[in-house]
Amino acid sequence: MAVYDFIVVGSGIAGLSFALRASRHGRVLVLTKQLSEAGSTHLAQGGIASVMDPADSMEGHIRDTLAAGAGLCRADRVKILVEQGPEAIRDLVSWGVRFTRANARIRAKGIPFDLAREGGHSNFRVVHAEDLTGREIQRALIEAVRLAPNITLRENALAIDLITAKHLKPGQRESGTKSVYGVYALDVSRNRVETHLGAATLLCTGGVGQAYAHTTNDSVSTGDGIAMAYRAGAAVEDMEFMQFHPTTFYNPGHPTYLISEALRGHGGVLRNHRGEAFMDKVHPLKSLAPRDITARAIDAEMKRTGRAHMFLDMTRCGSRADLRRHFPNIFRHCLEQGVDMSRQWIPVVPAAHFMCGGVKVDGNSAADLKNLYAVGETACTGVHGANRLASNSLLEGVVFSGRALDHVLATAPSRPDRNRFREWDSFRFKPAPETIIYSHALEAIRSTMWHYVGIVRSDFRLARAAEFLHVISRHIHADYWSFSMEPNLIELRNLTLCAELIVRSAQRRKESRGLHYNVDHPHMLKALRHTVLRASVTAKRTGRF
Repeated sequence: MAVYDFIVVGSGIAGLSFALRASRHGRVLVLTKQLSEAGSTHLAQGGIASVMDPADSMEGHIRDTLAAGAGLCRADRVKILVEQGPEAIRDLVSWGVRFTRANARIRAKGIPFDLAREGGHSNFRVVHAEDLTGREIQRALIEAVRLAPNITLRENALAIDLITAKHLKPGQRESGTKSVYGVYALDVSRNRVETHLGAATLLCTGGVGQAYAHTTNDSVSTGDGIAMAYRAGAAVEDMEFMQFHPTTFYNPGHPTYLISEALRGHGGVLRNHRGEAFMDKVHPLKSLAPRDITARAIDAEMKRTGRAHMFLDMTRCGSRADLRRHFPNIFRHCLEQGVDMSRQWIPVVPAAHFMCGGVKVDGNSAADLKNLYAVGETACTGVHGANRLASNSLLEGVVFSGRALDHVLATAPSRPDRNRFREWDSFRFKPAPETIIYSHALEAIRSTMWHYVGIVRSDFRLARAAEFLHVISRHIHADYWSFSMEPNLIELRNLTLCAELIVRSAQRRKESRGLHYNVDHPHMLKALRHTVLRASVTAKRTGRF
């Protein structure tokens, strides 16, 4: 049983930026369930939004974010996000991130970086590293973390549950506010559950994209942090708002490949099979409309025409050399799939991309359990509202991880006393007779969520999804309490819970707003409200916690 000042669960931009800052103030443990390169950060292509052009303005970025959020953003936190953006960029550069620099002519205007424009933005403000921004950020942060003397990075460590008062030894009592004291995690390579105690615990495990049959997310995106927080008693908020990225490369039977919004910012036009620029009739920004509107329009056009995909036309956006220079990796991928984007239209289809809801936190990323924080896609900070503005996600991770650390330092929590807590129960259950059943359950969840809780919803479909998920949940719950630890079972337990939370939240919202569109409630209500869920019953304690 080890004790730390800070425990970070997750190794994306939010967790690693927190760890680097926190390492100057104490011992940091970073847990990541696979290799530290896994996750959503390294998959991000477009970039990180920030006002870097003197001709741009903070007010403009705030206005665009609020507009994309369909009235549900928390304006005070959007202001924080935008105003601390340039500082976040400077921090990333100081940690070794190599963003694409502007040419000499642009630098002479006081703009250090090449800036792109994406959907919903009124100006060019997306800082990027070619078209693999996330990979470059992940590379630099991991290198910096590995060199930091106060950071312990544990790979292949799968968090199971948060340590709370129910894990105190007999005779020990929690005084005051309900708190989190650390996390139990499975060391996958040694098949052993370890107890990690910490003065502050930060959840940044990413989103829940694997709940959907088609997603841009990495395989690790199974909602672990959200599920653990909810089981521990923390509130979750606005889980109905799953963002579908409008454009992924359509290639059935192959892994999903994101076609960055930056291509549309470069002049790309969405077209149907007849060549019609159908977005021109949908929104004033046409093909650069916010993601919720664009994804819904593509979905509607696919249903209207009976086609399996639409197209992104880049053939009038510069020479072949120009496109290859701006989007080298996307250009290469398309070419490998038989599409020369300088001459041919790119087949595209929407896919589940980003969870705008998550663990309910305040402006300091603090959850409503003492000493628990959540940042990034795991959290609902309120900056995205009902629909995230493109390239605000990486920015959120850096800005709010910094605010979380400031709050920890201001409150100065003490390290937990290891003598007060129980180790994970060493009693071993029998192995599951057939672990293939977990793959079957996962397929059922993903199919259910895609067809019943997707881009367009209805009361009937949501009710049917709830029924299906309830049956699966009962089986997963029984298996968890009956069989020995299995990574797939741990992830499936979390993903099933998150899928149920999405459905329950969607059923509560009797309107259509942002990413949540219900044909039975097509209008947006005047009253603004957030959907907040909290576990009402604590799981029964048995041989295992």
